[in-house]
Amino acid sequence: MHDWIAILDFGSQYSQLIARRLRERQVYCELMRFDTTAETLRARGPKGIILSGGPASVLEAGSPDCDPALFDLGVPVLGICYGMQLTGKKLGGIVRKGESREYGMASVDIAGAAALFRSLPEQMPVWMSHGDQVEALPPGFRILAKTHTCPIAAMADESRRIYGLQFHPEVVHTPHGGEILEHFIFDVCGCAGDWKMSTFIEESTRSIRQRVGGGQVLLGLSGGVDSSVVAALLHKAIGPQLHCVFVDNGLLRYKEAEQVEDCFGRAFGIDLRIARSGPLFLEKLAGIADPERKRKVIGRTFIDVFADEARKIGPVKFLAQGTLYPDVIESVHPRGGPSATIKSHHNVGGLPPDLKFELIEPLRELFKDEVRTLGRELGLPDTIVDRQPFPGPGLGVRILGEVTAERVAILQQADLRVQEEVRQIQAYREIWQSFAVLLPVQTVGVMGDERTYENVVAVRAVSSMDGMTADWFRLPYETLDSIARRIINEVRGVNRVVFDISSKPPSTIEWE
Repeated sequence: MHDWIAILDFGSQYSQLIARRLRERQVYCELMRFDTTAETLRARGPKGIILSGGPASVLEAGSPDCDPALFDLGVPVLGICYGMQLTGKKLGGIVRKGESREYGMASVDIAGAAALFRSLPEQMPVWMSHGDQVEALPPGFRILAKTHTCPIAAMADESRRIYGLQFHPEVVHTPHGGEILEHFIFDVCGCAGDWKMSTFIEESTRSIRQRVGGGQVLLGLSGGVDSSVVAALLHKAIGPQLHCVFVDNGLLRYKEAEQVEDCFGRAFGIDLRIARSGPLFLEKLAGIADPERKRKVIGRTFIDVFADEARKIGPVKFLAQGTLYPDVIESVHPRGGPSATIKSHHNVGGLPPDLKFELIEPLRELFKDEVRTLGRELGLPDTIVDRQPFPGPGLGVRILGEVTAERVAILQQADLRVQEEVRQIQAYREIWQSFAVLLPVQTVGVMGDERTYENVVAVRAVSSMDGMTADWFRLPYETLDSIARRIINEVRGVNRVVFDISSKPPSTIEWE
C-alpha cells in the first residue's frame, strides 16, 4: 500500500480541492466522513490526517464532530479553517465568534518559524472564509501566523505534529498554499510521493483479474472519456472476457459510431457490438417536443436496446461502469448520511430483472483529470481523451422542439463546424463544452438575390471545473466569425447563427 493521507470532510466546498492538490503531488488521499473513528484510521494506517473546513460553527450544538482519539494516533494532523477551530476546541483551547468576519483575501504575518512555512515569505496573501476563530491556544500550542483581525491565523504543537490553519491553502487565491501543503505531506508526514498512474494501472489490472476470474464483463460504451478509459483498462486486464455494447441512437455527433468502431473494434480488438437503432429512437420521439418527455423516451428506449444486446452475449456476471471519485464521495453535512449514490448518467439503471450483475467500477478512486491521464497511459488517442462531455440523450436535448431525421442531420453538420473551429484555438483544453443548438424558430435571410426563411443555430461554449457551475467561454472573434460563416455557407437550412453568453447559474449548460 502506498503512503496516503486521510481527509476528514466537514462539508467544505473546497474539500475536493484538498484531495486534488495532494494527488497532483503524487500523494494518494481519500475523502472520508468527518466522524470516521480513530480505530478505522489506525487499521488503514494513513501517514497523516487533514481536517477540512466546513459551513457549520463549532459553537453550535450538533455541529459535525470528530473522534478525539484521532489526535492520539501519533500521526500528523492538519486542521484547516473549521478543522483548526475543532482542533482548538477538542484539545482544550477556546473558540469564539470573531469581532469581524473574514471572507476573501487577507495578508498573514508569519509569527514563528515552523515546518509548514519553511522558506516562505514572512508576509503573504491567503484566502479566508470564517466567522469563528481560536481565541486561546490549547496547551502545548504556539502561534505561527496572524492577520489584522485574527491573532491566531495558524498554530502548532510541533512535538505532537498537530497543526492548524485558519485560511485555505488549497485554493488558488492562496498563492503559497501548495507549498504549505507540500511541507505538511512531505516534510511533516514523510510521504514518498510515489503514487503514479502507471502503478495504478498495474494494481487495477491485478485487482480486476482476481475479482473477475473466468467471468464475463459487460460495458455500455458511450464513446465518452469515462467509459472509453474503462474499456481500455478492462481490455488490458481481461482481454476477450470484456464485451462492449455501443447503442447508436441516431442522436450522436457526426460519424461518432464509426469513430468508436475504428478505435475500439479495429485498433484495440475489443468485442464491440454496435446496436444501430437510430430509426427506432426517431420513431419513438415522433411528435414529442417537451424536453422531459424526450429525455424519458430516449432513456427507456436505450435500456430496451441495451438489454436486448446484453441477452445476446449470454451469461454475464459483471457490469462495468465509469463511476468517478466525485460521484461516490460520502456526504458529510450534519443532516446528511453516507451516500454512494451514482449519478444517473453514469448508471445503466432500470435494467430488467432477468439481467442481474455485480458492479465493477475501476475508476471510482479517480478525478476527471486523472482519468484523462490514465487514458493517455493506456494508449487512447487525444480525440477520445480530450473529448468534451456529451449529454446522455445526445442531440435530442440540443434540438429544441420535435426531433426529426432532417433536424438531426442539420445539427450534426452545424456542430461538426463548431468542433472543427474550436479545436484550432490555443485554449481548447480550457473549454468544458462547446456545441451547437438548433432552435425551434426560423428567421428571414438573404442568400444571393433570394429571400430565405430558415433555421437559427445557437453556439454555446463554457468553462467549468465539474459542470456544477459554468461561465461562458470568450471564444475569439475570429473563431466566432469562422463558425458563423461556415455554418451559414455550408449547412443547408441555416441562415442565422447566434452566440450564447449566459452563465450557470442562472442558466444551465444545455438548453433543455
